[in-house]
Amino acid sequence: MRTHTEPGREPRMSQEEFRSLYRRLREQAGDVSHSRGTLDTITPATVRAAAGEVRSGRTVTLAAPVETRPGPDNPEPAGHRITSPPEAQGGTSGLHFATDRFSMNIHGDADSHLDALCHIAYDGTLHGGIPAATVTAAGATALSVEVAHDGIVGRGVLLDIPRLRGVPWLEPGDHVTAAETAQHVRVGQGDLLFVRVGHRRRRSESGPWDAAHARAGLHPSAMEFLAERRVAVLGGDGNNDTASAATGSTASPAWYAARPTRR
Repeated sequence: MRTHTEPGREPRMSQEEFRSLYRRLREQAGDVSHSRGTLDTITPATVRAAAGEVRSGRTVTLAAPVETRPGPDNPEPAGHRITSPPEAQGGTSGLHFATDRFSMNIHGDADSHLDALCHIAYDGTLHGGIPAATVTAAGATALSVEVAHDGIVGRGVLLDIPRLRGVPWLEPGDHVTAAETAQHVRVGQGDLLFVRVGHRRRRSESGPWDAAHARAGLHPSAMEFLAERRVAVLGGDGNNDTASAATGSTASPAWYAARPTRR
């Protein structure tokens, strides 16, 4: 897997080239209509191996702060309010509880979240060829986030692209096609792969922008690498795929091509 170092120069895919990639990955996956998707690559053996690599025991959060103010990348921010403050419960003596209410547009460009396999449909189907009609206003009858109800445990692999290129972040529109060899790691079956493009740092230092139409991320061709290595989870500090899309009018091409569970 090579390292792409010229921002924005990766060849664009035609719609037919993208459909060809999509078909190859579907055929390679085989019959996965009743599986947990790429989470099936995590086995007791891969979990034991991952646990054996723990050295310091230090934990690092991958969550981003929940945004409650509107911005160009978050026009419908989360809402949070205290519904029953203790001081409003009739005096200061005795036992009282503070209660609150929280509402959130999960699939935005500002808040961290984990997508389910039913999140994206392409040509009328979800992951594994399941009809998109299985997702209704009442919920999903297949491929919901419940497939991960036991939690996700495995070896985490971080590919830090800005550090590799010697920059604080990648500019919106830049494509990531590699980094593994240059960072002296090997991505393997069942790994939880995290690709940092510097999105959060750019947002923190330069302010939010319309990330739905301009962001750095993976080129669709990188999906073949993920499929070959049988990666279980793909995550990142942004949306993981580039915008403007490298496939013409197809938005979020990475998710149509491989649909791994993500951040």
